[in-house]
Amino acid sequence: MSVEKIPFPVLVVSKNFFNRAEMAIVCPIRLQSQSGPLHIYVETDEIKGFAECEQLRLLDLRLRGYRKTGELSIAAIMDITDAIQGIFDYYPYSN
Repeated sequence: MSVEKIPFPVLVVSKNFFNRAEMAIVCPIRLQSQSGPLHIYVETDEIKGFAECEQLRLLDLRLRGYRKTGELSIAAIMDITDAIQGIFDYYPYSN
């Protein structure tokens, strides 16, 4: 997605029922990044780069112009979902 006044594309990671209120949880897509567990490479016809999954942001789209710029493969969606879920998983840590 391209959003007014944001200099890079963003990937909407929130579900459609949430986005209907014109709010969206997004992560930036940056070409000048490195692959890693939280930086997932994505590619559409218009956009190529790394979705930085640790940089989640809430955008109020009622205040900005925006447009959809493509869709990801199911494999990419699953990788990104796993990365984001991994940020919030709770494990019994022992020190």
